[in-house]
Amino acid sequence: MTSKVKVWTKQHVNILEDLDQTGRYIAKKEYIEQKMEDHSNLYLAVYEWYVHAASHFVEPPSDVRYPIWVSLSEEESIQNSEGNVVLEIELEEDQLIIVDLLKWGNIVNHLYIPKDLADQKEHTQMLEKYGIDDITAFMTPFYPNIKQKIEQSHERLFDDTSVLGEMKVGTIWEIRKEWITKITR
Repeated sequence: MTSKVKVWTKQHVNILEDLDQTGRYIAKKEYIEQKMEDHSNLYLAVYEWYVHAASHFVEPPSDVRYPIWVSLSEEESIQNSEGNVVLEIELEEDQLIIVDLLKWGNIVNHLYIPKDLADQKEHTQMLEKYGIDDITAFMTPFYPNIKQKIEQSHERLFDDTSVLGEMKVGTIWEIRKEWITKITR
């Protein structure tokens, strides 16, 4: 039997309607498009990669296509703002996937995730040799081998031997009404 953990997530207030009507909430493409606006295509592609990769650790329900991001402590949770709610959720620990926030930031920004400092130095030297940065290599068709190296490095998101930062965040696949222990409006 697994233990329970508490997590926090800031969501649009409309989530409460979904929870009342269906008893659960899952992230939907239109919600991401509304939140991310012009950048939604970049996020959707990264989220699709994440769901595929993370499903090896916690299997998502069949109707889930995108993750729900959660904070692991109340102090680190995103502050509430107008039109949103912060949900305190208690769920089984085995439903939570925890990742290094800086590594996730590298993935979102199409940056390399190094194994260690020596690997980072080697990667930086290679980029300098070509006179480019990770984003140029990733976004243009001219450096397919470097792009592939960057994409493969993203698998390190789930490798605890490679650490970029101390702050961790989590994802869950759904929010069930019965998991909610507090709603802050």
